[in-house]
This record gives sequence, C-alpha cells and structure tokens, in this order.
Amino acid sequence: MKKCRITVMKKACYEDLMEKYENPIEHACDLQEGQVFIANGWEKPSGMCDSAWESMSAFVMTLAHGGENLYNGWMKNKKAAMISCNDGFRPVSFLIEALEEEAESCE
Repeated sequence: MKKCRITVMKKACYEDLMEKYENPIEHACDLQEGQVFIANGWEKPSGMCDSAWESMSAFVMTLAHGGENLYNGWMKNKKAAMISCNDGFRPVSFLIEALEEEAESCE
C-alpha cells in the first residue's frame, strides 16, 4: 500500500447561499489553500476535516491500493483524483495523489 498526498487546491465561499439558507455558525473550516496532508495508506491524516475525509476516503483507499485511471481517464495523472468536500456553502477542492512511498505499518 502507498502513501497519498492530499493538497488543498481551492476554497470557495457562496455567501448568497449562506445568507439565504444557513444558520449562522461561528467556525467552519480551518483548511488553507496549498496545505498538504500525507495519508499513510488510507488512514485519515491528522488535522484533516472529518467531513472532507468522508468525501474523499474511498478515492484515497483506491489510489493507496494501486488503483489508477479512475473514471476511464478523467485525470491527466492516472494516479490522482480531484475531489471536493460536501459543504455546499464553502466547498474545498483537494488533489489526491498516490506516492511511490510505501505506507508505514500500523502495528
């Protein structure tokens, strides 16, 4: 099993939707564009948002186990995926890339 690099590529914020539909919240997302996480196999990296992880974990698992060419050539890099979290008000896009480095044993 391989490690995977997860890079925060872009954050969006739909203020019009938040104003119309969201109850005000004090704290939403701490992720920053350019921030990088390394998944050891398909283990959730420390500091990764739980909701974002739920959106991407199946892709990380597939890539970590050697899967490639997702959706028949969707990505230029066949060992990568571009996934967004499921927050409809402030979605974050992540680039997930399988690395050549083997995951560390979890024993």
